[in-house]
Amino acid sequence: MLIYFLWPSDESRIKKLIKEGAAAIEKEEIDKVMSKVSFSYQDEKGLNYILIKKILESQFKAMSGIKVEHENLKIEVKDKSASAYFDLRIIATMGNDTGYIIGDLKAPTRIKLFLEKERATWLVIKIEGIQTSF
Repeated sequence: MLIYFLWPSDESRIKKLIKEGAAAIEKEEIDKVMSKVSFSYQDEKGLNYILIKKILESQFKAMSGIKVEHENLKIEVKDKSASAYFDLRIIATMGNDTGYIIGDLKAPTRIKLFLEKERATWLVIKIEGIQTSF
């Protein structure tokens, strides 16, 4: 009975994944970011685990002072799959210019993460809502 109350819920694990992922992006810690992504990641744009890692490495070299803001988190869990919806803004500096790279001051970008439970860990298998120019 004690284990049931001390064991974190799926929702709290997903909240932690998002919080740690945002912190890793701000610190430009590529390995920590990618530890939240499934090796089987695949989306409609043709992105997969390897491409995401290469894109992030390139972007981290070009940017500094990254700040991730997320709010209005909603999580839906169904057995070994889940989805998380939230509003996202990312601000960064490129050269001498600082500005929003995702979302803006008036309107954040609404993101949907698709997750799967692999053993006891939740991992992102797909993202919808981020517009890319690469």
